[in-house]
Amino acid sequence: MTLPATRGFPALEALLAKRIVILDGAMGTMVQAHRLEEPDYRGKRFADSARDLKGNHDLLSITRADVIGEIHRQFLEAGADVIETNTFNSTAPSLADYGLESCVHELNLAGAMLARSVADDVAARTGEPRFVAGVLGPTSRTASISPDVNDPAFRNISYDELVATYTIATRALLEGGADFILVETIFDTLNAKAALYAIAAVGDELGLRIPVMISGTITDASGRTLSGQTPESFWNSVRHINPFIVGLNCALGAKDLRPHISELSRVAGTLISVHPNAGLPNAFGGYDDTPAAMASVLGEFASAGLLNMVGGCCGTTPAHITAIREAATRHAPRVVPTVEVKLRLSGLEPCNIGDDSLFVNVGERANVAGSAQFRKLIVGGDYAGALAVALSQVENGAQIIDVNMDEGMLDSVAAMDRFLKIVATEPDIARVPVMIDSSRWSVIETGLKAVQGKAVVNSISLKEGEEPFLHQAREVRRHGAAVVVMAFDEQGQAETVERKLSICTRCYKLLTEQVGFPPEDIIFDPNIFAV
Repeated sequence: MTLPATRGFPALEALLAKRIVILDGAMGTMVQAHRLEEPDYRGKRFADSARDLKGNHDLLSITRADVIGEIHRQFLEAGADVIETNTFNSTAPSLADYGLESCVHELNLAGAMLARSVADDVAARTGEPRFVAGVLGPTSRTASISPDVNDPAFRNISYDELVATYTIATRALLEGGADFILVETIFDTLNAKAALYAIAAVGDELGLRIPVMISGTITDASGRTLSGQTPESFWNSVRHINPFIVGLNCALGAKDLRPHISELSRVAGTLISVHPNAGLPNAFGGYDDTPAAMASVLGEFASAGLLNMVGGCCGTTPAHITAIREAATRHAPRVVPTVEVKLRLSGLEPCNIGDDSLFVNVGERANVAGSAQFRKLIVGGDYAGALAVALSQVENGAQIIDVNMDEGMLDSVAAMDRFLKIVATEPDIARVPVMIDSSRWSVIETGLKAVQGKAVVNSISLKEGEEPFLHQAREVRRHGAAVVVMAFDEQGQAETVERKLSICTRCYKLLTEQVGFPPEDIIFDPNIFAV
């Protein structure tokens, strides 16, 4: 069954097929030019706040809707086809700094309704469609990095907390009239995966195909996100949501983004966007790239066939958007390449497995059932020693690390959570994908919430019937993992060739026809215990 998309998305799809689409510029830069003071942020709605609110620009969608609405209008009149809702920090972790965690729905709804109203007004006046991107920002916390140097497993935000706030925000953005959801400025892919999980769940709940745009951020010349992923591994981690467009924004200027957007354009079988800063920040925190300078660089991106959507991030004004539109739209949009079908996994780096791949080594020593040494270390709480076992596996050629904590003397859920969070802080191990291995669904689910890369779940089966199988498969898919399927059914383990084929065929049909699992993400284990 094909679900309906949001109201305005078909028109946006049609426009993207015709030309390069123009995104707006920097909301923060424009707000700062108004030199607003504390009373502007408080208004009547937040007049009694016990904390200073100046600087929380998202509140202005309620308290100074005239200012935010005029900024939206200026970007549209400058040539933007798409404006972003003023909701970058409208999530519980970011609002917690102001004691406003309870305002997530209110601010996202207000931001979307305001943007929708302005976009519709300009569209009616000009006769050209205008679109609203409902923005989910990265939050002020990271699920993959410990803020405590003495405890690498510590996190100041949980995956479930992120899913909860992103779920509220997504519902409100759609209620307010957003045409699609933009998950942007992604510095930690695990945060983004929580947002994508929330979007998928809301879509299922509403019976709606929610169009998704994803935009990561490369933090420095290393060409990686803050949490360590390369552009290709980042794409492998988020492609399960089937975004209509993926790109990069912020952190760097246009010129510095060129090699990274080129890499993403090469590997992504979808549309590509870029909205860079107006250069790198100067000594005073400003941005020096002029409209002409940015337009020249981004025009070259367009002429090279790299772009389907382009706009600006920090430091960019309506003048920048006018110049970028003039430079970019004279060129044809990027043609989406046909990307070879492969099992595309990732840690910090990609691991692509196709027909031409040789034997794939799965290291099974970080497994309490496969290594007496590892079991002793984990049961004894020696996670540093256990980490050394995993490191030796990678150094000796393991392309995937199998992690299993199924041991009667362990709290397996806690052990899986702690070990994978520590692994995430060790780049020499975290560069390869993880195989989350358990006979208990609660342990598998915990593992899925702890890895930013694209993992492999080992395993699910029909042992308990179709309903649990389909539930677990849908959850694995929402988390973006591949899956190992065992040849078990309600009658037990398949012991003949005929039974193995029958069960695997049944599983394949259920996964591909009812869950929407890509065939390349399904790995069958037909119970061949010896080679």
